[in-house]
Amino acid sequence: MDYKDTLLMPKTEFPMRGNLPAREPEIQSRWAEMDIYAKVQEHTKDKPLYVLHDGPPYANGDIHIGHALNKILKDFIVRYKSMTGYCAPYVPGWDTHGLPIETALTKNKKVNRKELSVAEFRKLCEEYAYDQIDNQREQFMRLGVRGDWFNPYITLKPEYEAQQIKVFGEMAKKGYIYKGLKPVYWSPSSESALAEAEIEYQDKRSASIYVAFDVKDGKGVLDGEEKIIIWTTTPWTIPANLGISLHPELEYSVVAVDGVKYVVASALLEEVTKVLEWNDVQVVKTVKGIELEQVVAKHPLYDRDSLVMVGEHVTTESGTGCVHTAPGHGEDDFIVGQKYGLDVLCPVDEKGYMTSEAPGFEGLFYDEANKPITEKLQEVGALLKLSFITHSYPHDWRTKKPTIFRATAQWFASIANIREELLEAVQETKWVPAWGETRLFNMVRDRGDWCISRQRAWGVPIPVFYGETGEPIITDETIEHVSKLFREHGSNVWFEREAKDLLPEGFTHSSSPNGNFTKETDIMDVWFDSGSSHQSVLEEREDLQRPADLYLEGSDQYRGWFNSSLSTSVAVTGKAPYKGVLSHGFVLDGEGRKMSKSLGNVIVPNKVMNQLGADILRLWVASVDYQSDVRVSDAILKQVAEVYRKIRNTFRFLLGNLADYNHETNAVSFDNLREVDQYMLVKLNKLIDKVKKSYETYDFAAVYHAVHNFCTIELSSFYLDFAKDILYIEAEDQHDRRCIQTVLYESLLSLTKLVSPILSHTADEVWAYIPNMKEESVQLVDMPNSMEIANSDELEKKWDQFMELRDSVLKALEVARNEKIIGKSLTASVKLYTNDRSNELLDSIKEDLKQLFIVSHVEKSGSLDQAPEDAQVFEEVAIVVSAAEGETCDRCWIVTPTVGQNEEHPTLCTRCATVINTSYTA
Repeated sequence: MDYKDTLLMPKTEFPMRGNLPAREPEIQSRWAEMDIYAKVQEHTKDKPLYVLHDGPPYANGDIHIGHALNKILKDFIVRYKSMTGYCAPYVPGWDTHGLPIETALTKNKKVNRKELSVAEFRKLCEEYAYDQIDNQREQFMRLGVRGDWFNPYITLKPEYEAQQIKVFGEMAKKGYIYKGLKPVYWSPSSESALAEAEIEYQDKRSASIYVAFDVKDGKGVLDGEEKIIIWTTTPWTIPANLGISLHPELEYSVVAVDGVKYVVASALLEEVTKVLEWNDVQVVKTVKGIELEQVVAKHPLYDRDSLVMVGEHVTTESGTGCVHTAPGHGEDDFIVGQKYGLDVLCPVDEKGYMTSEAPGFEGLFYDEANKPITEKLQEVGALLKLSFITHSYPHDWRTKKPTIFRATAQWFASIANIREELLEAVQETKWVPAWGETRLFNMVRDRGDWCISRQRAWGVPIPVFYGETGEPIITDETIEHVSKLFREHGSNVWFEREAKDLLPEGFTHSSSPNGNFTKETDIMDVWFDSGSSHQSVLEEREDLQRPADLYLEGSDQYRGWFNSSLSTSVAVTGKAPYKGVLSHGFVLDGEGRKMSKSLGNVIVPNKVMNQLGADILRLWVASVDYQSDVRVSDAILKQVAEVYRKIRNTFRFLLGNLADYNHETNAVSFDNLREVDQYMLVKLNKLIDKVKKSYETYDFAAVYHAVHNFCTIELSSFYLDFAKDILYIEAEDQHDRRCIQTVLYESLLSLTKLVSPILSHTADEVWAYIPNMKEESVQLVDMPNSMEIANSDELEKKWDQFMELRDSVLKALEVARNEKIIGKSLTASVKLYTNDRSNELLDSIKEDLKQLFIVSHVEKSGSLDQAPEDAQVFEEVAIVVSAAEGETCDRCWIVTPTVGQNEEHPTLCTRCATVINTSYTA
C-alpha cells in the first residue's frame, strides 16, 4: 500500500506562484465583463454616500510613479469605504487645458499655429487631450483602480465649462472679480501671466549690483550732495526705477567716504562697508527713515526724478535698507508707488524684450540687458560694486525657465475680500497630516489676490464683454447665456462667433449706445478650471455631493488644487468644498534622490506591472509612510514581492486544507473548539480590529505590517506549523481536524476581505477558490467584524504565556540541532523542568504538547531547581533535548516505539495504522 495516498495534503488548484503580470489582466477582464463598478454601486446604493473627489491629473504623457501612488491610495480608501457601510463612488477626472498641450502640438506634432484660426487650433488641442486621456485611463485601470472610468469628468467637456462659467459669474456678482493693472508673475517663455501655484523655485545665477542715486532735493534734511545707495539682483529693472523705499522707523546713516557722502541703513553699514571695501568711514549724521520721506533723487541713467518713499516692506536682511523701487516690476513696489501716486512703468513686452520706454536698451531680451545696463551705470559713475550670486528664483513650472514681475492689465479674483471666511473654512476642515492646516492657513493668510487671466488659446474663455467705452460687462443675463452656449456647443463657440452673436438676443447696455460690443480674449487660469470642480462635478453629477468627504493629493497641492478649490468654493458657497484633506509626499529613488532620466533612477509603473504585477506596486504603496516623501527602487520592490509571496503562500495553505471542508456542515462551534483554536480566533479578532482601525485612520502601513505579521508569526510560525500533523494525518472528520479547519476558514475569509482594498487582484482570485461562496466577488461583501468572545483577555494572556515558553523550547531545539544531537525537530525528545507558574500553565494545556512543540516526545521531569547540568536554562523553564527513542513512522514522521506494533502496517505507528484501518473500513 502507498501510504502517501492516505495523506490529506493540500488539494487546490490555487496556483503557488502569482504570475501577476499574466493573471491580473485576466482578472481585470472579468471585472469588465461583470461591470464590477456598477455592481458595487448597486450593492451599496441605499447606504450613506461617501465621496472622495479625484483631483484631476494633467492629460499629457504616460503616468509616473507619483500618479500610481496617488491613485492607489485613493483606491484603498474607496474600496474600504464600500465594504464598511458606505456607497463610495469614484469618479476619476482629467485636467485638459493649458500650455503643455499647446506646446506638445507646436513642438512635438509640428503644428503651425500661424496657419490656423484660434478655433481650429483649439480643436486640435481637444483631440490631443482625448488621446492622452485614453492612454492614461488604460494605465490607471491596469493599476487595479476601480472607478467610473468611462464616464469621468474632464475639464474640457461642455457641461464642465458651463458650470465653471457660473462659478466665475457668481464670484463677479459678489464683487470678487476685477480687472486691474498690477505686477504679476510673468513668463516670457509662455508669454502669459502666471499664478503663484504655477511658480516653482530653482537656483539662478544673477548679477548683484550696488548703485548710487544722487540726491537732487534734500528737503532740508539732506544737503543735496549725498548719494543714496540701492542694491538689486535685477539690473534690467533699473530703467523702470521711479523711486527709493526706506523703512519709516529704521535709522539711516549719512557717512563720508573719501569726500563723498552716502546714505545707508545704520544696521547694514558694517556689511556695506565690507562689500564696498571702504576704509575710512565717518558717520556725519543719522536720521529716521520717515524724515527722508519726499526727498528727491536723480535717476542714474535718465533725466527723471526718483522719489524717496517709506514702506513697511523694507527690511535689513540684506542690501542697504534703501530699496530700488520699480512699480511695474514688483508687488511691494507697486503698492508703495500707488500710495505716492507714481506711474506704473513697465518697459518690457510680453516676450521679455525691452521696449522704447527703456531708451538705449530697446530690443534687448531682459536677461541680456543686464550687462549693457551695468556697463552704462559704470560709465556714468553710478555703479559701486558688481558681483554675482546664486539664489533661489521663481521659474515657470511648465517651461522651467525664469519668470519676471511685470505690470499688465489682468483679471483678478479677490482673496482679501474673503480672507477671513477662507481661514475659518481651513480651521473647520480635518487635515491629515495635522500640519496641513497650518500650512494652508498661512498660505491663505499671506496670499495676495489671484491673477486668473492667461494670454493663451487653449482654455476656458473669460466670459466678459466690453462696450464702446471699454467698460467690462458681466451680468446675470450674459453669464447665464454664455453658460448655456458652452453647455450646448462647448467653449470653442467663444472663438467661432462674434461678440454680438454670443450675447443674448436684443441685449443692450448703457456703455454701448450704438450696440457695438467686443469680447475678452484672455482665458482663465487652469487652476480656476480644476478649482471649479466642486461645482462642475460634485454639484453637476447626481451620484456625488458637495462638500466631498475627502480630497487626497500630493503635498504640492496646498498651493494648487486644495487652495484654488477652497477659494472658489468659499466665494460661491461660503464653505470649503471638502470635509477632510489628506496629502502625501513625493516619490524618491532608493537613495532619497529626485527621479530623473539623466540619473537613470526612474521607476516606471508600467514596467513594474509588466515584471512584478500591479499588486506588488499596490503592496509597496501600503508599506510606506506616504505622508512624508517615500522611496522606491528595484531592490525595495523585490523586498515587497517577498512579503507578497509569504501572504500568497498563506492563502494557498489555507485554501489547500479546506478542500474537504463545508462550513455549513463541518464548522465547529466556538465553545467546542480546543483552547488553542479559540486562542487563534482571539488573535484573528485583534487583527480585524487593528486593520479596520488602521484603514479608518488612513494608516495603510499598519495594515501591511499587521497582515504580514499575522501570516508569518501567528499562522505560519505557530498554528499552521503544528496543525499539519493533524490536518495531514488524522481522519477526515476527526474532531481536532475540523476544529483547525474551522479556524482556517474564518482566517481565510477575514484575511481575504481585509487585504481586498490593497491586494485587489489577489483577493478576488482567492475569493473564487473559497468553497460555496455565493457572492461573485469579494468587492461585494462587507469587512469582517470581530466576534464576541467572553473570556478573550484571559485566554490570550494564558496562551501568550505559553508562546513565550514555546519560544524557549524552540531555542533549545535549535541549540541541540547545531550540536548534532537531533536533526529535524520531530527527531527530538524534550524534558521540561518548570517553576510553579510554568508548571501550572502546562497542566492547564489540554492539547498534545508534542504536537504544539512539533517534537516526538514531551515530558515534565521535575521542578526548575531539579534540572540537570546539561539542561538549557531559561527564565521559567529548563530544557533537556535528546534524540527520541523508537523508529520513524513512514506516514507522520514521528519517532516512536509504536512503529511496527500493527502487523498489517509494519512501517507505521499505531496512531497512523488506526487512521488507515478506520478510513478503509469506512
